[in-house]
Amino acid sequence: MNPMADINGNLASAMNHLFNFPENIEKLMFSDRSDSKGMTSIPVDILDSPKEYIFYMDVPGLSKTDIQVTVEDERTLVIRSNGKRKREDGEEEGCKYIKLERRASPKFLRKFRLPENSNVSAISAKCENGVLTVIVEKLPPPPKPKTVEVAIS
Repeated sequence: MNPMADINGNLASAMNHLFNFPENIEKLMFSDRSDSKGMTSIPVDILDSPKEYIFYMDVPGLSKTDIQVTVEDERTLVIRSNGKRKREDGEEEGCKYIKLERRASPKFLRKFRLPENSNVSAISAKCENGVLTVIVEKLPPPPKPKTVEVAIS
């Protein structure tokens, strides 16, 4: 047995548990199969820092107006794009492309069930240099219950 495979499997399992991800990646990507037609999966990195969760997604060719970030059902983070990228038309009549290698930006939809300590009212997102960054602040931990000593008479 490969020890690295076990470590990676346990790490993936821990992340799935932390974010309430189903073990099956297909269930994670799309909640409704009918919504998934023509959509693609965009890889995501999720960083767990002491004060926030940070999601990083590469979205080349898309601007911030092409992407929607919402929260559904109280704790489901939804990131989607309609995948529209315009091709530059030739400025002069009679221009045509000789080669087209860059694919149009894909439509995508990703859903993440956020942990209970996520502050869904304090989510921010920015799109710079082809990278979408979504920051979900964590709620402060609940105060520890105080122990009150009662004198026995």
